[in-house]
Amino acid sequence: MKISKYVTVLLLILSFMLMAGCGQQASTTDQATATDQSIKIGGSSTLAPTVAKIADNFTEKYKTWNNVDPSLPEEQIVIFVSTGGSGFGVKATTEGTVDIGMTARDIKNSEKEKMPNGKIYKLGTDALTIAVNPKNPVLQVKPDLTMEEVKKIFAGEISTWKQLDERLPERPIIVAVRDLGGGASQVFDELVMKGTPIAKDALQIPSMGALAAKVMENADAIGYVSTGMVAQNEGQIAVLTVEGVAPTTENISSGEYKIARPLLIFTKEEPQGHLKFFIDYLLSEDGRQVVEEMGFIPAAN
Repeated sequence: MKISKYVTVLLLILSFMLMAGCGQQASTTDQATATDQSIKIGGSSTLAPTVAKIADNFTEKYKTWNNVDPSLPEEQIVIFVSTGGSGFGVKATTEGTVDIGMTARDIKNSEKEKMPNGKIYKLGTDALTIAVNPKNPVLQVKPDLTMEEVKKIFAGEISTWKQLDERLPERPIIVAVRDLGGGASQVFDELVMKGTPIAKDALQIPSMGALAAKVMENADAIGYVSTGMVAQNEGQIAVLTVEGVAPTTENISSGEYKIARPLLIFTKEEPQGHLKFFIDYLLSEDGRQVVEEMGFIPAAN
């Protein structure tokens, strides 16, 4: 990902630690001092790279806020983007640590109650693919799983590939999942596990990017990987169909592929001034194009 000198994209461990005690942090070659005109964004690790890329395009285009709108001051545009999971995004937004939160799941009613004057915007739709390493023979032997088989694999009831299909090798299945702070874990529990616990020996991964990397590096791994991550790592991750349905754009849009989720941004209060201008850009055709480029389905206008 390109990082301009105007944007600080925070995608490494320890972000916002001084402010919120969780998340991740990094610096650019020209770290700008945050002012009242800076924007802090935090939350979903799935959505963060997309928002960071849109923010980078925004700052490269306008440079200073007065170029966005003459009513704004002639100050350098500084936008911070931090990961930490959807739960972190909600918590940080309601506590005022960030200006914009990001989730890769629906926002609960109990969370909405903490920001009664807030606004929620849908950037797009993602799906959780059942992903394996391209070297895994399951792709040739059993490329389609039932929802019940998926559930049993992630619950640890099917613990070797041979248990899944006699033609597969007697090797342990390495289950990789998001940690409990991730929106993906909540979506997967709701749509697939339906309350059944994940296997105790499953690898709890702190971000969607790291989960995708685990599948790419281990021939026996299986995980629920975002369609965006699959698209961004073309050829390095393979996906199985579920109940005969592939996670294509058409199948996700129609609802035929069931393991799907919204990609949302939100604010605690009605956005004003520079914040509103940037949100408008996120929702613009320029923003939608980036959402699509990153492998997601842009929200309808």
